[in-house]
Amino acid sequence: SVRDGRGGEEAGAAGAVGRAGAPRDGGAADPGEGDGGTGGAGGERAAVGAAEPFRTRRLDVPGLGEGAAGRRSRARSAHGRTTGARRPRGTLSALHLTATVRAAAPHQRARGRSGPGLLLRRDDLREAVREGREGNLVLFVVDASGSMAARKRMSAIKGAVLSLLLDAYQRRDKVGLITFRGADAELALPPTSSVDAAAVRLEQLPTGGRTPLAAGLLKAREVLRVERLRDPARRPLLVVVTDGRATEARRSGGPAPVERAGRAARMLAGDGVASVVVDCESGPVRLGLAGALAGELRGTRVTLDELRADSVTALVRDVRNVSNPRRAA
Repeated sequence: SVRDGRGGEEAGAAGAVGRAGAPRDGGAADPGEGDGGTGGAGGERAAVGAAEPFRTRRLDVPGLGEGAAGRRSRARSAHGRTTGARRPRGTLSALHLTATVRAAAPHQRARGRSGPGLLLRRDDLREAVREGREGNLVLFVVDASGSMAARKRMSAIKGAVLSLLLDAYQRRDKVGLITFRGADAELALPPTSSVDAAAVRLEQLPTGGRTPLAAGLLKAREVLRVERLRDPARRPLLVVVTDGRATEARRSGGPAPVERAGRAARMLAGDGVASVVVDCESGPVRLGLAGALAGELRGTRVTLDELRADSVTALVRDVRNVSNPRRAA
């Protein structure tokens, strides 16, 4: 795990994850899909405990941001390694001496220099451009439908999300949690810096019912829109945890659930939201729907195993640069 010098707070966060990770008696998910059938598309199942958390690989937002200092994505910052120079934007923050000398040197004869020293003009000044890391808004969209509860997967899924929550705390991110099941999506936890609250909400999450995937994505889009107004410099990372199935009740004359989910995903991609889809599909026959969703989002698909830092399979890092063009570097 990453050390950030906040031992007491980090211990508290780890404790919250540990408490949430304790399995409950009788909390195993029921076998079977629970997503189809008649008369209500499967009943609600009791919340299950999370599997043991693990150290995760870093998921980051592509491009270069300018958000609050943190330990996740690349960003311009007042501290960090010097990567270049530029003309000052307003007050000069940190002089880049070498670049300033290079800018002034060709003009010394024209400026009438005849002795030692360098004649400088305001236009010669260059400031250092430094690169560090920023904290992001990591918004989790977790599928809690009946299909996710099949084959006792929810315990492993909760363990993975709790691992990512602890990682987000250590990297100084804000986190939010959206869940979707049954007929709609719910903002279970508005964006916050409290990993304790997120861990408790996740622990209490029941499963069952159909899969309103489009509703979950649209809820995420609305939350990100509001957060962009509140803190435009903090770039978002959307983490969708699902098997990719969309099985909500079809509206009369409306598009199929999978088509609605695809449309919602393309809208998020159009907004410039960097996305990761954690593919929770299991079993010998796999439909590849989570991978298709990642394609619609212009994001990256990873499996639960690929989230582990010690996994043999390297995490895909060639995410397309989908940073919002209004805030692109």
